[in-house]
Amino acid sequence: MSKAEGNLLKAAPFDEPVHLAPRGNSSYNPLHTFELPKGGERQYAHQFADMYFLRLAQLKPVLEEQAEELWKDFELAGEKARRVDRVLDVRQGELCWVIGTVYMELSMKPNILDDLTKEHWIAAPPAREKYISSTGLDEMMLEDESGRLRITGETISRQSFVTGCIIAALGTEQADGSFNIIATQSADLPRQPQRWERDDSEQAVESGNVTSKRKTSGKVAIVSGLEITGTAEDDVSLDLLMEYLTCEAAGPPTQTATGKISRLILAGNSLSHSSPIPTREEYASRKIESTRKHYGYDASVYNATPAERLDQFLADVLPHLPITLLPGPSDPANVAIPQQALHPALFPLSRQYSSPPLQSNESREGLDSVTNPWEGDIEGWRVLGTGGQTVDDLLKYVEEGDALDVMDAMLRWRCIAPTAPDTLWCYPFQDDDPLLLHECPHIYFCGNQPKFGSRVIQGPADQKVLLLSIPKFSETKTVVLVDMETMKVETVRFEVVPPGT
Repeated sequence: MSKAEGNLLKAAPFDEPVHLAPRGNSSYNPLHTFELPKGGERQYAHQFADMYFLRLAQLKPVLEEQAEELWKDFELAGEKARRVDRVLDVRQGELCWVIGTVYMELSMKPNILDDLTKEHWIAAPPAREKYISSTGLDEMMLEDESGRLRITGETISRQSFVTGCIIAALGTEQADGSFNIIATQSADLPRQPQRWERDDSEQAVESGNVTSKRKTSGKVAIVSGLEITGTAEDDVSLDLLMEYLTCEAAGPPTQTATGKISRLILAGNSLSHSSPIPTREEYASRKIESTRKHYGYDASVYNATPAERLDQFLADVLPHLPITLLPGPSDPANVAIPQQALHPALFPLSRQYSSPPLQSNESREGLDSVTNPWEGDIEGWRVLGTGGQTVDDLLKYVEEGDALDVMDAMLRWRCIAPTAPDTLWCYPFQDDDPLLLHECPHIYFCGNQPKFGSRVIQGPADQKVLLLSIPKFSETKTVVLVDMETMKVETVRFEVVPPGT
């Protein structure tokens, strides 16, 4: 029966149904920089101090060249600056420059006693928001393989340094043995690859030439901090996000704009924090109860609802969008960075969209569970991202500043986690440290931040990097969209109005 016959309930809702253009394919070429060795090849018995010496050895040639160019003609009171090979070769009253690793001796920095209290089931002290103190007892040192040198000067008060950053320092040694700094130099941004450089080179190797004609790139959506608890409070916001990403929400204009999204990145903390560690008495009582249960798991010990809800969300979105999934501090992954990919057993519904094994004939792809940090090429641009631990730890070393400030500093130090392993748990790398930055990204994002931020920084060789601070979705209900053709950034916010308001 038609509308003309008066029955609107059986008629089509629109005379002209809206036909959305199909989504464009996402050009996606991940790197496996932060994947750890498998099985017995993964060793934790190495000394962590070797990591700092390794970083110094790799960055020292770069800093030597830059410092020599910068200070070769520098004079002070008629004295010309000279280079010193080791920090312990600095002589009192001589103007010189030396390269070393910064070490911050902070009175509020955590120590091994905190870990011992956790091992012995004792209540740990409250988490520290800052490592620095207002007592003036904090000290900064410069070290290399020969020893340490305490450094002072107005330059320190004007600039923020953290443990692990490699710098060249110009100054003179004082009567008390300290090194008074008058200028510093960092390695600054490394070489930045051209867009499509890696994709074209790989295609050229395979085919002998590059002939593919690329279409206009779409947008990448970045969401962080879903923090799914498995309760009904998550359902509304997750459903809104799912409907938005799958072009089911709002009207035709919004659906057309959403259809330009070609990839979703979940930047850590997709699941909420697990329950706190139980006391000895609670653990003993739970163990007794669990022995009485013969089938299934004990819900008092493990709650599978959050993982099931995340799996369902991924399964709903994956037919429409490919997803890159990074773990975060609250996700069920290893604590030390680099965190390895979330295990596929967590996703019985959505793992069918993962890249199939090599011996399989399946062709379904879409879910890429990756490491944290992670880097790869999306639409030809080099993208680097983290779940937020590295930035959060650096912010504890400085009095003022936000995520974008420390992200800028990390890129110029050429190390995305300088405080690891001192105050940030890390795998003890020996031969090569992937946390060092060998190539400059075009996009650098950090998840689980309190607010959204965006900034474009430039390097000495005309490098341009888009910095993105991704807010927690559980608190801000915000999605960040990046146009991969123009690098324009926009945000979409979902507002959930409580019932009765």
